[in-house]
Amino acid sequence: MDPEIYKQTGDWLKCLLTIAWLLPLAGFVAEIFAGYWSTRLKKTAAYLAVGCIGTGFVCSLLASIIWLNATNWHPLKPHHAAHDEVAHGDGENAAGEHHESGHAEEKHAAADHDHPVATDEKDAEAEHDRPTAVSGTYYQIAHFGKLKLDIGYYIDSLTLVMFTMVTLIATCIHVFAIGYMSDELTEDYEDHFVHVGQGHLHRPGRFYRFFAFLSLFCFSMLGLVIAGNVFMVFVFWELVGICSYLLIGFYVERKSASTAANKAFIVNRVGDFGFLIGLMILWTSFGTFTFTQPDEALAKTDPGLFQMLRDDQGQITTQMAPDESKLVVLHGAGGEESTIPYYLMVAAGIGIFCGCVGKSAQFPLQTWLPDAMEGPTPVSALVHSATMVAAGVYLVGRFYPMFMPEVLLTIAYIGGITLFMAATIAIVATDIKRVLAYSTISQLGYMMLGLGVGGWAAGLLHLITHAFFKSLMFLCSGSVIHGCHHEQEMPKMGGLRKKMPITAYTMLIGVIAITGLAIPGVLAFSGYHSKDAILATSLAYARLNGSHPLLFFLPLAGAGITAFYMFRLWFYTFAGQPRDEHVHDHAHESPWVMTAPLLILSVFAAFVAVGGEEGPLWSMLVHSEPVGVANGTEAIPPGNINLPSHAHVGEVHAEAGRYALSIAVMGGVLAYLFYGIRVLNPSDVKRQLSGVHEFLVEKWRFDELYDVMFVRPVHIVSSWISAFDRVVIDGFLHGTAKVTMDVSEIDRRFDETVIDGIVNWVGQKTFAIGRSLSVVQTGQLRQYVVFIAGGLFGVLMLVYLLSF
Repeated sequence: MDPEIYKQTGDWLKCLLTIAWLLPLAGFVAEIFAGYWSTRLKKTAAYLAVGCIGTGFVCSLLASIIWLNATNWHPLKPHHAAHDEVAHGDGENAAGEHHESGHAEEKHAAADHDHPVATDEKDAEAEHDRPTAVSGTYYQIAHFGKLKLDIGYYIDSLTLVMFTMVTLIATCIHVFAIGYMSDELTEDYEDHFVHVGQGHLHRPGRFYRFFAFLSLFCFSMLGLVIAGNVFMVFVFWELVGICSYLLIGFYVERKSASTAANKAFIVNRVGDFGFLIGLMILWTSFGTFTFTQPDEALAKTDPGLFQMLRDDQGQITTQMAPDESKLVVLHGAGGEESTIPYYLMVAAGIGIFCGCVGKSAQFPLQTWLPDAMEGPTPVSALVHSATMVAAGVYLVGRFYPMFMPEVLLTIAYIGGITLFMAATIAIVATDIKRVLAYSTISQLGYMMLGLGVGGWAAGLLHLITHAFFKSLMFLCSGSVIHGCHHEQEMPKMGGLRKKMPITAYTMLIGVIAITGLAIPGVLAFSGYHSKDAILATSLAYARLNGSHPLLFFLPLAGAGITAFYMFRLWFYTFAGQPRDEHVHDHAHESPWVMTAPLLILSVFAAFVAVGGEEGPLWSMLVHSEPVGVANGTEAIPPGNINLPSHAHVGEVHAEAGRYALSIAVMGGVLAYLFYGIRVLNPSDVKRQLSGVHEFLVEKWRFDELYDVMFVRPVHIVSSWISAFDRVVIDGFLHGTAKVTMDVSEIDRRFDETVIDGIVNWVGQKTFAIGRSLSVVQTGQLRQYVVFIAGGLFGVLMLVYLLSF
């Protein structure tokens, strides 16, 4: 690309995304004072918030179009996904045959974007010149030696996709919230969940405050996405956590809400401790916070983290130290090379992933996310789809080049365990929002697993598709709760389909999307494409690494369980006969301000990933795929872990798809038999498997486990410390104070009796002597002469006597 055009494109992208990023912040500042500028009964704050985030979506969309135009729409051209000939030809024969696989890999590597083979010289040149990212600095805060603290930006296809997704979903949620939070438009809000001495709690409405918090949340997430360096990432990472604390604890007077907010905040700090350690290792080893330098000239003098670690082919150079330990070679400025221990890179990667475990509620820090349901439903939709939980997955994708194969293996297993565990809990949950909460944890596990097994684009594709269908389903649950007068228990629902048709059928679209059901070749929703991509990558990984079959069987089992609990939710809520006449009689469809966002999101939930790995969204993401991912990685000691290439994934794609679709159909049919036509009685299964059911209801007893492992020991230790403080420290201080007071009393008495007595006695005696001498001062001159003569005579007599 011509440098001038590249610069102009970069300037436009910077300008548009900066506007989209900062508008929610401006909205927050304005909205936080809206309660003072107008009455609590006006919707000014809501309209302002919708205007800011909506304009942000328009700017993001324009930036994406400019980016596509500047790259000759290359990101949307189908990437012949490396597996056309093999997968679509005779995938079964190709699977497992190394010789044919090798040829297939050569073919597909040739088609891959990292090593393009253009049909002519012109195409080859255009392919080489296409930009992959733009970056720069808004403002340099400080410069200490090699350390630069910048407010910078890094924009690539992933940034643009995330910006567009976040702003679009946030706009829909803001609009939905205008109707859902209308109860707060009052000077006297009665909270029926808080009991006080005189009845229920009464407080002023917080309509404007809610939208102010939402705006700040969006600003924080967009700042995390556009961050151009690790410093900015950490700042906005923490700001997202603070915003979640404010929103989850929105109903702060409710003990459950304030406890949930504290739990989310504290658990995330546990993960952030590891995150900080990882960042410190990176800084001390690399000496820079910058991700990468897209400009080749700058990259030679001031390379970023990714360029220092990996060469132009995306490979990591290692060497052995004299003591036989493994070292990683870093490529510094001007080709200068240095080394760091291999284990240190593994520790850095694990540390960074710890932060992602906290934010994205992965095992073992998953316990905070279901409790976050205490926040208003629009908050749940935003936290669970586009912002808070997406931040962890996004960061794994952004830091992907920094991860060693051992770190990716850890990510894959954590994701696999999480997805299976959360899915099993969702089977027995009866609160409609908590089913979706555990579903979110499970789907986040899918994303982590996809990234861990080498499916960079697959994991992020599921992030985008999940954001749409999960936000849709949360808003649908909000519509149900609103229509049923804040009833959330599904056993009290049933038969709502006729009373809430828009909510019911848009929810069904979300359910089909997340379960991955489809009619191959005819109709497939977004979840089918993204989940298939992950399962195919998992199967390829398991085939290349024979000791890790669980990394395929866990997501495969999870696909069936997902279909079961999601259709269970839908049948439980919308099908069958009403189970509570009071709830059913009062149920009603939500107003248009709430159902219109459902309709919009349902379209994207169904078709955002249209075309799958031949579609525009996939192609857009793959455009920013880290160099080298497409070709995979062959066995790297000491773990001898292989990462699959696009060709390997292509070989097994059709096979994995058949498995996934089959088990999803089984899960859906089972749910239909239990909760649709009820030919099977769930109570019988519950009775037969009462132990398992209780174990799942108790959420695998993680809360009890943490209570025993951490909470109670902390309480015991705290009570010891409190007793030590009360008895020893306070006793010592109190004793010291008493001794001091006693000594002071003695000192006071000594001073008053002895010192003052002596002084007073001396004074009195002096006064008495003075008074006695006053008799000799008569004022008669002759008498004074007699005294002088007598005195002189006495002196002479004394001198005379002393002379003998």
